[in-house]
Amino acid sequence: MSAFCDTRLLGRTDYQATVQAMQDFTQQRTADTPDALWLCEHAPHFTQGLAGKSDHVLMPGDIPVVATNRGGQVTYHGPGQVVAYPLLDLQRRGYFVKEYVYRLEEAVIRTLAHFDVTGHRVAGAPGIYVRLDDPRSHAMLEQRPQHQTPGSAAPQPDFTGLGKIAALGIKVSRHCTYHGLALNVAMDLEPYSRINPCGYAGLPSVDLSTIGVQTTWDEAAHVLGRQLEIRLAP
Repeated sequence: MSAFCDTRLLGRTDYQATVQAMQDFTQQRTADTPDALWLCEHAPHFTQGLAGKSDHVLMPGDIPVVATNRGGQVTYHGPGQVVAYPLLDLQRRGYFVKEYVYRLEEAVIRTLAHFDVTGHRVAGAPGIYVRLDDPRSHAMLEQRPQHQTPGSAAPQPDFTGLGKIAALGIKVSRHCTYHGLALNVAMDLEPYSRINPCGYAGLPSVDLSTIGVQTTWDEAAHVLGRQLEIRLAP
């Protein structure tokens, strides 16, 4: 039995209408409302999270910038990207936000593994990254000690040799989640050069096609959806 009672492959949807639908679902749900997972794709636009700084939007040009209430900084959505929106009651599922984020990332890592690509976490920078020189290498990233004295700012993430392939941005309201994650499959990556992705200047963004994986949006959406169902189970 699926961990979700309502998994929907929506295809191309309007971003703002989809966000409104998620908000309505979350506000109207009760303790008995089944959880859901929506998988979709959006037209080109940038989204600016609650912590977003305007100077991270460099040259948006003809691509609209949409303010949103998810966490995080600016990112890009466009055709060829699978966007997953889990609508979960975390209290009912029995885990907290930190574990929820870990499970989201694990679903992406397992999806990449399906395509023989190794995904990596970077401390302090939610999302999933791949080695640019050898995306299929199973070797762990070189451990980089993160020294921090009491009261000092957290060390900056080290993206040396890495490209970002999946972004996370979530919202939790009354223990219930919306927004989610985006996995780059086969995109026009040029718009990422118009922003500092997730607030990091010069961070390369990649997709499956540019690292040698040929697949379809539908296949990637089905694999990611199944992995989310498995990893987000109670």
